Parts: sequence; C-alpha cells; structure tokens
Amino acid sequence: MPFQIIRHDITKVKADAIVNTANPDVAIGPGVDAAIYAAAGRDELLCERAKIGTLMPGEVGITPAFQLKAKHIIHVSGPVWEDGYHGEAEILRRCYDKALYLAAEHGCKSIAFPLIAAGNYGFPKGQAVQIAIDAFTKFLEEYEMEITLAVYADDCVKVSGELVGEIKAFIDDEYVCAAPDKIMSMMPDVGHISGRAQRMRRRQPRTASVKAASQPLEVGSLEEELKEIYTDSFAKHLQQLINKKGLKNSQVYAAANISKQYFSKLLKGQVKPSKEKMLALAVGLRLNLDEAIDFLGIAGYALSPISQTDVVVRYFIMHEDYSVIKINIVLFDYGLDAL
Repeated sequence: MPFQIIRHDITKVKADAIVNTANPDVAIGPGVDAAIYAAAGRDELLCERAKIGTLMPGEVGITPAFQLKAKHIIHVSGPVWEDGYHGEAEILRRCYDKALYLAAEHGCKSIAFPLIAAGNYGFPKGQAVQIAIDAFTKFLEEYEMEITLAVYADDCVKVSGELVGEIKAFIDDEYVCAAPDKIMSMMPDVGHISGRAQRMRRRQPRTASVKAASQPLEVGSLEEELKEIYTDSFAKHLQQLINKKGLKNSQVYAAANISKQYFSKLLKGQVKPSKEKMLALAVGLRLNLDEAIDFLGIAGYALSPISQTDVVVRYFIMHEDYSVIKINIVLFDYGLDAL
C-alpha cells in the first residue's frame, strides 16, 4: 500500500528519504533532530546542513543521509504553535508538500516522516494528523511513492488524537445494539442483492453529531445498477461506479490507499479483491452506507457488527469522511491491521 504507519525509531527506517524536523538555524535541536544527527553522523551532517543556511518556517532543504538507511535527509522547518491564528496550518502543509515534491525531484521511491510539529512545537495532534493525511492523499493522486509515518516506539499517546475516543464510544454503542438476529441478517446472501439492501438497513445514529447512516434508495440507484452483477464483471461495475460518482481513477486509488498498479489490475479484471480491499474501495468511491453494503456483496462480503475493523469503516462512511489513510491511522491506534 502507498501509505503505512509504524511505531518505530525513524532513524532506523529504511527509505530513500528521511524527513527531519530541523532547527531553523544551523544548530541541532531536540527530539527527532537530535536523534537523526546522532544516527547519521553529527559532524558530517552539520557541515552539510550549514550549506543550506537558515530555514524559515515552511521551508525545506536536502542533504545526504550518511550513516542512515537512506539516501537523503529532507530537513523541514515546522511551525511553532501559538493559537492557530498565525498561519500555523498553512506553514505545516507547506512542510509536507515541499518535502514530498523535493523527494520526487530527487527520484525517491519511498519517504519516511515523523509527525511534524506535533511534539516540542506544540501543534495539536489531531490537526497535525489531518494536515499530513490531506498532503499525502493529494500527492498520491499525482505520484507513486511509498510514504511511511513513523511514530516513537515508546509513545503511548494515540496518534489520531481525540478521534479515537469518539470512535470507541461508537464501537461500544454498536456492540450493545448488535443482537443475534441482527448479526445473522448481516451475513452475505449471494444472489439476492436487492433483498439484502432492505434487510440490512441501519438504525439512525443516536447522537446529533453523527450524520444519517443512509438515504432511501431511489430509481436508478446503485442497487438497481447491480441487478445483473453475476453476469457482468467486477471490473466493469467498478468503472461504472467511478463514472457514476464523477471521480478520476487517481482520486479513487489515492483515497483508498491502493497502489496505481493494483488498481489497474482491478480495472482489467486480473485480481479478485479481498474484503479489506473492498472496504478500501468503498471508501475511495465515496459510497454511502447502502451503496457500500451492496458493493461488498459483489464479492460475497458483508459489514459485520462484531468486527471492530468493520465498525470503524462504517463510522467513517456514516460521517462521509472518505480517507483510508485516516482510517488506517485509527486502526493502528486500536492495534488492528490496516486495510
């Protein structure tokens, strides 16, 4: 997959480029900066860093990686959080964008980031994560690159910030309401797609902060379009859905965190997607809940109320938050496998 998150020391990550949260001046700062200098070779790296000079917030520079398992170190000068009204978000986004495009210019096929500015610089973690997600997703619509977000191995703080607490409450609520007959109704019913959509209607969320789970299907809906699913190919229906939603292929595979090569094989009917890939595609296609249920049914899958992964994905679909990168960060916080 193009994006992954790991709990690891970034100085030990093998990638073409390692991103360093640099001191704006030619000096060694605390945290990731100090760790990278120590691992790469202090004197050699500091000499190269001096050639870049002062880096104003939002600016980047590049040096050799010396003793790291990388070719390059990309130094970024992140924003110090004041109150959110001094351009901090815009500066942080420039850090990610410039680092990614600089890596592409130098022919990098992989890059590893820390969560920029969310440590000593005090940037709120939830906002910092969202800015990183937006930057990664937009970049992956244009370029092919493996992006890794490396967080401290001893950091017990949830990467997704407050979001993980909101989702925990949602999961707990879903488990309480998942009666045995409801669970049975959610089992795949291959060959009866039209009936399943009616049986698997979701209750409306109990809190005002959660958007309606779905809207009634109308004439010309996904359900009707998939009547002949077992006589037509999955690839054909996938392309029809892309066209129906008015999306570009690149928007779908970037939002789904699927490589361009794998997506191409899907469109050519060369691979059968796993349930995880079907969930990712449902998100990338920006399907509503009923559409997602029918889409999963194409391959004989169903959303399960007793699967934490499925409930997390359903939470995001209900909130119309279509980013598998963000979903995978939440799954990472729960210790679950990525989509």
